[in-house]
Amino acid sequence: MMKGLKRRVAAGFCLIILLVVAVMEGLFLFTVRQYYLGSAIEALRTRATTSADFYNKYLPGYTLHDRSKYVLENISKNEFAKVEIVDPQKRVVLDSYGFAADGLIETSDVDHALRGETGVWVGTSSRTGERIIAVSNALENDQGNIVGVLRYTVSAEGLYSVINRITWIAIGVGLLVIAGSIVLSLLLAQRIINPISELTQVVKQIATGNFSYRAKKRYDDEVGLLADSFNFMAEELGKNEKLKNDFISSISHELRTPLTSIKGWGETVLSGNLEDKEETVLGLEVISRETDRLIGLVEELLDFSKYQSGEMKMNRCQIDLRHLIVDLEQQFGHHANPKEISFAFACEPSPCMIVGDANRLKQLFVNLLDNAYKFTPPNGKIELRAACTGKEAIVTVRDNGEGIEPDDLNRVMDKFYKGKSKKSGSGLGLSICKEIVRLHEGTISIESVPQEGTIVTVALPLAIQRHSGQT
Repeated sequence: MMKGLKRRVAAGFCLIILLVVAVMEGLFLFTVRQYYLGSAIEALRTRATTSADFYNKYLPGYTLHDRSKYVLENISKNEFAKVEIVDPQKRVVLDSYGFAADGLIETSDVDHALRGETGVWVGTSSRTGERIIAVSNALENDQGNIVGVLRYTVSAEGLYSVINRITWIAIGVGLLVIAGSIVLSLLLAQRIINPISELTQVVKQIATGNFSYRAKKRYDDEVGLLADSFNFMAEELGKNEKLKNDFISSISHELRTPLTSIKGWGETVLSGNLEDKEETVLGLEVISRETDRLIGLVEELLDFSKYQSGEMKMNRCQIDLRHLIVDLEQQFGHHANPKEISFAFACEPSPCMIVGDANRLKQLFVNLLDNAYKFTPPNGKIELRAACTGKEAIVTVRDNGEGIEPDDLNRVMDKFYKGKSKKSGSGLGLSICKEIVRLHEGTISIESVPQEGTIVTVALPLAIQRHSGQT
């Protein structure tokens, strides 16, 4: 794959350079051709036009034949061009060599001159086979009528030889540039591909579970940013893997402890004297209590699995939060409390309507209160308060327990995270609480001071705010 990508990158660079070189070469050669041919044509045009104007001005009454003789007799010895006098029928009357050529001159320069224009033609002579430049101007009599054509021609072979030599030199330079660009493109493609290849190796290592593997950041560019992202991902995956392993170890211990108690007391009851009612009742109480504990752990795992897969369904309806808080007060305010923790309860007397799943909301607050009881020492205090603001219902659970360390505070609601606490639990309770609050479009926050206590605040939108169009 990397070889294919390298070829595509190099081919892309080479194609761009090839197009640029081709365009620049074309423009250069066109400019060279125009410069050399244009300079020669302009020089010949000036010479021919000046001569034609002179002869038209000072020889107006001469016949074409007499003009031809005069022109040829007065041609400079340094004249490099061939001079021809052409009659209106396009026949050469006389040229600078003293001959009258057979046949007609059918080039466009003569046609233009016969119309009173300066004609220019570049092409191959049908008589000599060489490339020539021809410039023609009209010869007029004293009435202004065209009586012939004064035609200057010069060989262009020398010019084309120079142009061809420059062309081959330009092509050679262009080929060298293209060859150099191919080498540089391959090097540049390799420089781009190498970090990607290294990132590929990182991905393979991570896929095998080696989350300690890190990519090297070579440059501060997009690939470097990608390397940073991969390293961050690997770090987070490593943390999650450690949390998962810690969770598996913790949950295995949490499951084994009640199972061991259930098995031990089951064997004790079966092997003992069933007539010993006190021992039998004690064993059954332990079995019942540990079974409830197992059920709670399994339910947490099932709930978390549903939240993670998005399969948790919410049975939403309008709920008066006061009724839910009263149920919690009855459940926690009067249940067996061996630690003799005091429970304070406060709720507004007016209705506080929210939209949500009553069972899930009760699960949320029961979980928070269970945590409060778990981490509050004997003779401690727990408060449950509910109030309605203009937009939200605010429920607060406060305790004066052992609190949460600052290092753990920002992560206590992460899945599998248990922090430094040695208390039993799956590490999923608060993450499930967070998910329930999210599904109700609310917020949850935790404030805590070690050895002083913890405050958990849940804010839920009021029904009138969420369904203002229906109320």
